[in-house]
Amino acid sequence: MVSRFDIYLVNLDAEITQNAKNTRPCLVISPDEMNHNLPHVIVAPISSPPNGYPTRIAIDLLGGKRAVVLDQIRAVDAVRLVKKIGEADGAVQKEILDRLNELFAE
Repeated sequence: MVSRFDIYLVNLDAEITQNAKNTRPCLVISPDEMNHNLPHVIVAPISSPPNGYPTRIAIDLLGGKRAVVLDQIRAVDAVRLVKKIGEADGAVQKEILDRLNELFAE
């Protein structure tokens, strides 16, 4: 079951195939109620390295510094989630929620 703040490799190709060319890590940001009841999730891609831009949240992943890219969030079908590779720690979770609140609450 997919949960908020899980990190998955996600197939972002236009069509889903077994030989995905554009598979990249993404952080699930949609709430668990949505994740557990709908066939899609909202994700933010993870890139490297962090550049200090306010919508890029630093995260340690796969042995290096990366960035959760909140300015490129998107909904994807859950079938595009290839493999869980981790989850964000509490400090990163709080920073992401705070930044999303700044972006969308007002």
